[in-house]
Amino acid sequence: MRTLWDRGRDMKLKRRVTNEVIKKSLKGFRGYPVATVAYYGPDNQRATKVAVGIITHENAEPDPLIRWYSEERDARFDAEITKQILALIKEHQAVSVASVGTILGCPHEEVIDYPEGQSCPQCPFWANRDRWAGLAEE
Repeated sequence: MRTLWDRGRDMKLKRRVTNEVIKKSLKGFRGYPVATVAYYGPDNQRATKVAVGIITHENAEPDPLIRWYSEERDARFDAEITKQILALIKEHQAVSVASVGTILGCPHEEVIDYPEGQSCPQCPFWANRDRWAGLAEE
């Protein structure tokens, strides 16, 4: 079974990777602590939210879990957000970074922003889509 590590490592980008966070994730699993970096947006073209969690050991919950938001530009390419993520990674001495560099889904949170079990009314692009594959469900 392919893991997120494999997806990140096998990513073929048409342009040179300039995001240092994504570059770190391409190195694969190197041990704990692990920084998990997930990008979210209203569609699969522009990330408006980044969530970063630090996992200290296997089966641990992320602590801390910090979110950044960017309405003006794609969060994956926002230099200030990237700088803050790298500082968090350094502060918590994360040995590995897990990120696929693609947008994983809607930036809104179920239960908090819309009712559980429903699609986000603000992000119709993600309705009936497998957020991991980015394809419409059959």
